[in-house]
Amino acid sequence: MPISLHYSPITVSDPEEALAFYRDALGLPVANDVSSGGHRWITLGADGGAQIVLSDPRAGRSPSDGEALEELVVKGALGPFVFATDDLDALFDRAAASGAEVVQEPADQPWGPRDAAFRDPSGNIVRVLQAG
Repeated sequence: MPISLHYSPITVSDPEEALAFYRDALGLPVANDVSSGGHRWITLGADGGAQIVLSDPRAGRSPSDGEALEELVVKGALGPFVFATDDLDALFDRAAASGAEVVQEPADQPWGPRDAAFRDPSGNIVRVLQAG
């Protein structure tokens, strides 16, 4: 029985600010954007592939869970979130030009891939590797 990843949540401080990073800097298409109860869930990624869902720490959670998660987001303790592209240099240039905080420029890693790293506007570490 085959199984695949459908979507993965990424908790962000401000979904609108994060949207600009993931959509504009990384180039992920918006698949869905839902608001409810003062919160927002933004799904990004191509149909048929794994997608991410951006939401704030309190979206769909108890007040205490939301507070605890918000503390982790502020510390940058979630992630890293790893993406792949067939043109790392072009993606790096676009993301850096957008103002994204560069953590690591493209480099060959001793464990295999060539990758780069950024922080999203909430402080989450985002790594992007060159696909095969």
